[in-house]
Amino acid sequence: MTYERGLREVGNGLYAYFQPDGSWGWSNAGLVVDGESTLLVDTLFDLRLTGEMLAEMRRAVPASERIETVVNTHANGDHTFGNQLVEGARILASERTAEEMAGAPPELLAGLLEQAPNLGRLGEYVARIFGPFEFRGITLTPPGETFAGELALRVGGKEVRLIEAGPAHTRGDTLVHVPGDRVLYTGDILFHGGHPIAWAGPVSNWVAACERILAMDVDVIVPGHGPLADKAAVRELRDYFAYLESEARARHAAGMTPLQAARDIALDRWAAWGDAERVVVNVATVYRELDGAEPNMVELLTQMAELDALLQQEGRG
Repeated sequence: MTYERGLREVGNGLYAYFQPDGSWGWSNAGLVVDGESTLLVDTLFDLRLTGEMLAEMRRAVPASERIETVVNTHANGDHTFGNQLVEGARILASERTAEEMAGAPPELLAGLLEQAPNLGRLGEYVARIFGPFEFRGITLTPPGETFAGELALRVGGKEVRLIEAGPAHTRGDTLVHVPGDRVLYTGDILFHGGHPIAWAGPVSNWVAACERILAMDVDVIVPGHGPLADKAAVRELRDYFAYLESEARARHAAGMTPLQAARDIALDRWAAWGDAERVVVNVATVYRELDGAEPNMVELLTQMAELDALLQQEGRG
């Protein structure tokens, strides 16, 4: 799917900032403005990218010179690492997001990139997906306020509802709904045009989150990654996870490893989606639900690197 980088108005005083091609680290953000009141939905993966985004917002929307509130939809660095650049803003997130953010500082990714030349296939994969970003110099800036469940805010005369939909992609996923304008910012509950990745699960929660969105009165949906969307993209993601969970459970019962299962499951319907190596993490998440095992990030990255190499050899990467 082709779309342009930069700021786009998606409603009356509502904007989305897009970063093609929506793959690893290339996330979207949002801006809600009413009069002089402003709310930013997420920052970006490093300081350069966040600075460029904020500068474009200020040129197009003068009120964004002073961001009053930032909502982090979840803990991943590509939605939080730029927080330090929004000085003086009220930063909000779910309780689970705040807890998870504290355990994933930018120094971890910076160190992993520095070790990449010594890590073989894993290192090559890490360098490819994270190499475009600069993690040194980032000060982790967590939310100063948290909530659980739902929280209603005002941005000028606009009502903004924060709805905790996780755990699914991460332990604390939040939807940002502007009901008066029928616009929804999903964070990474919606990947549009690329394979999602269920770091936390359970997958059934992600399906339920999709069902919740489908029941909402919204016309415009800003995904965490990929181009502007509507409910058709949400239905497609729901169907993907419902199918994948059923297929993964059958292969778990047959004794396959997550990597074997990921290669065996037919995903022709979603063949055009990018980042197909993420399927192995989604399968592993279903397996963890069945076995009660805790996730191991290095192991998951290694499995994705292995699957990516196999897909490249087959011309499907």
